[in-house]
Amino acid sequence: MPPVPPNANVLIGFDTVDDAGVYRLDASTALIQTLDFFTPIVDDPYWYGQIAAANSLSDVYAMGGRPLTAMNIVCFPCSLDLAILGEIIRGGAEKVAESGAVLLGGHTVQDDEPKYGLSVTGIVHPEKIWANVGAQPGDALVLTKPIGTGVISTALKKGLPGDDVITALTGSMATLNRVAAEAASSLTVHACTDVTGFGLLGHLAEMVEGGQVTACIQASQVPLLPGAYEYAQAGMLPGGLFTNLTYLEPKLEVITGVDPDLVHLLADPQTSGGLLFALPAEEAPDLVAACRQQEVQAAVIGKFRERGSRDLVVEP
Repeated sequence: MPPVPPNANVLIGFDTVDDAGVYRLDASTALIQTLDFFTPIVDDPYWYGQIAAANSLSDVYAMGGRPLTAMNIVCFPCSLDLAILGEIIRGGAEKVAESGAVLLGGHTVQDDEPKYGLSVTGIVHPEKIWANVGAQPGDALVLTKPIGTGVISTALKKGLPGDDVITALTGSMATLNRVAAEAASSLTVHACTDVTGFGLLGHLAEMVEGGQVTACIQASQVPLLPGAYEYAQAGMLPGGLFTNLTYLEPKLEVITGVDPDLVHLLADPQTSGGLLFALPAEEAPDLVAACRQQEVQAAVIGKFRERGSRDLVVEP
């Protein structure tokens, strides 16, 4: 790709690995633009639409912004009943409405496999953008959703999880990150990202890339979805998990005594995961308490320290 001329209004562009692009309109307003779509993660088309929409909207929350508008991105095969597409769109539309944004339309193409997601535009004050870098030594690391969606989805393909596990899985993935973002809006957020396909460890590696900190995770403090640990023990591990671990190997130190199954879950590819915050340690309890008051399962899962020999350290 040829070099793109610099533009002073581009506050965050594609030259970083941040969650969305940000373009300044004026001194008090910047646009956040993002898009995402994927193949079905669950069998129920309505819940698939909810989850895909929540996942797409998450990038705006991860930048500290508020979603304004959304447009559907749809790929759909002619061989399937259009009623299925209607349920997907209904699920997505309801989730957009829940976010406070407006669905303006979209675009559909024929494809052999269904795919759905959103293009989302949001706004943020130019001086209040949360980037995925900027963590400082002494910061706490707060996660706002339990992990394990990839492992449980792998088990789901084999028909193993019961209704209680499936309900917890779909409910978590369909939950907007709106509450967590609003809870943090009055705090001193040094960095933020959301946890998706690269797993908790992969997205945390992005937060420390090129910086002066090392991220330390306490594996035992990371919240897990019901069934996630048991299915990890049983070997229900998606291929993307091992891809993530291979990439992270030179960046990662695992302290003796850490449960290997927990390490697998830390690298598990997530769908519509939670937000991952770096903020002063003294403010972390306020964020966790505000989230839990609204039934968001937030937890302090580690800290940032002065830069060491590795980007990431996993402790028991």
